[in-house]
Amino acid sequence: MSEHIFSQDAYKRGCEAQVVAVNERGGIVLDRTVFYATSGGQPGDSGRLVLADGRAIEIATTVKGDAPGEIVHVPAADQPLPSPGDEVTAEIDWERRLNLMRMHTACHLLSVACPYPITGASVGERESRVDFDIPDATLDREALSGVLNEMVRAGHHVWTRWIDEAELDANPAIVKSKNVRPPRGAGRIRLVMIGDNGDVDSQPCGGTHVASTAEIGGLVVTKIEKKGRENRRVRIALA
Repeated sequence: MSEHIFSQDAYKRGCEAQVVAVNERGGIVLDRTVFYATSGGQPGDSGRLVLADGRAIEIATTVKGDAPGEIVHVPAADQPLPSPGDEVTAEIDWERRLNLMRMHTACHLLSVACPYPITGASVGERESRVDFDIPDATLDREALSGVLNEMVRAGHHVWTRWIDEAELDANPAIVKSKNVRPPRGAGRIRLVMIGDNGDVDSQPCGGTHVASTAEIGGLVVTKIEKKGRENRRVRIALA
């Protein structure tokens, strides 16, 4: 299992690491990494691995491996490959990551403004969407935008804490997804909290987020679509 530095410090842009393996598809596994792997609607990080001799391996994306906790760094085409045991410096594309952090946090705020079961989500660099199960409901774009920007301007603290599975079972309402449940078996579950006491929001999430809602900047609800009888897709963008 790789050490997931991003889970403890989403602002860490790089780290020293050792190559553990290179799989049959050329994917690179490190003993520790700042690269977030595609999950929960958030794309995996891109960036580079710099070898001791100065050569750089451009990483196109990052995905979860076959083993629990394994993270695979996927090189772009025609990149040199390291060997197991090589020392590297892992560096993420910070500007892209920061925008994804801003947008992922904005999606959490959207789930507060729309307190309905979530049926899907996709986080982008400038635009994202969340799908909600809303039977016979009418949503207003301008009103939603106003609620979101009020939470942004409030500068709520965003932080994480860990709970065990028993605490999750005792508080099932914190799981907002209708169809997906947090993975079990690791013994603990990571909660993303918004507000000093989690009073704005608290839900299981393994993604990366900004430390304050103020860092999101302005938001706008760009479109609300009807997707089936009860599904509503809400699209938001950085203003």
